[in-house]
Amino acid sequence: MGTGTVIILVFVGVFAVVALLLIATGSGAAQQQKQVLATLDSALATESRETREQILNLRKRDSMSGIPWLNKRLLRVELGPKIQNLLHQANLKWTVGGLLSMCAASFLVPAVLVNLKTGSLLIAAGVGLATAALPFAFVYFKRGKRFNSFQEGLPEALDLMVSALRAGHSLIAAMGLVSRECPDPVGSEFKACFEEQNFGLELKNALDNLITRVPLQDLRIVCTAIMIQKESGGNLAEVLDKTAHVIRERFRLRRQVMTHTAQGRLTGWILTLLPVALGFALYTVNPDMMSILWKRDIGIKLMEIATAMIVVGGLIIRKIVNMDV
Repeated sequence: MGTGTVIILVFVGVFAVVALLLIATGSGAAQQQKQVLATLDSALATESRETREQILNLRKRDSMSGIPWLNKRLLRVELGPKIQNLLHQANLKWTVGGLLSMCAASFLVPAVLVNLKTGSLLIAAGVGLATAALPFAFVYFKRGKRFNSFQEGLPEALDLMVSALRAGHSLIAAMGLVSRECPDPVGSEFKACFEEQNFGLELKNALDNLITRVPLQDLRIVCTAIMIQKESGGNLAEVLDKTAHVIRERFRLRRQVMTHTAQGRLTGWILTLLPVALGFALYTVNPDMMSILWKRDIGIKLMEIATAMIVVGGLIIRKIVNMDV
């Protein structure tokens, strides 16, 4: 056996011994870490891993953008916290800087393309503003959808609180029961309020924060009823039971209003979208005829007037069919 073969065998043997030692040490450390975590969990009576991942992070986050200089400027503007609150209400993980960047990109790209096509800065600016509003429209859509889910689940949450109060639990314990049993978004919002109570915040401030996060009229009624009962006394279970009944009646009346105004809302959508759809259809059939609208001055003026009239007409119809209940 040559000297080279001996060196190779010695190297392989040393490498194998070191590897086995590292594996054994790593497994022992991992086992020890698991034992320490298990001991802490049992001592602190913490919940399972799945439940711990759902625990809300109540730390204050001032970061509005991943870009440092943009974050500093957004913190100085009063509009930044309002947009951040809007994103939180929509349950979106976006930052304020990311949303504004999407709006800027949505404005520049269509505006430049329309300007190159038509040569009209006014039409290009109008199209750019319309497309720049799409990210905010999506945020408001998600926000409205989440608020509707909250409104639908609020009466059941109140019924659960009424049952807990009649069983002898306190108001805070009833809120904790709602946070555990009700699905999102009712459960998550009441959980945040419940956690604020556990951290020592007063009930009034916790309810005010809840209203700030979910500014709904039904929730304002509930929080007002709780605060009045706390100051003047009375049967809170009965008050919440009647409040749940009032909220259900408001739902029934709102559905009746939506049914009676369905034709008006459909008319508004048709009158708003029909000119745009008809213009695209005519451009597909005869592009030369439709191109007169942006190749001549009189056509550009007609498009500007038509766009303004469509927007004003749509807003008027929306004002007519929308009724506050």
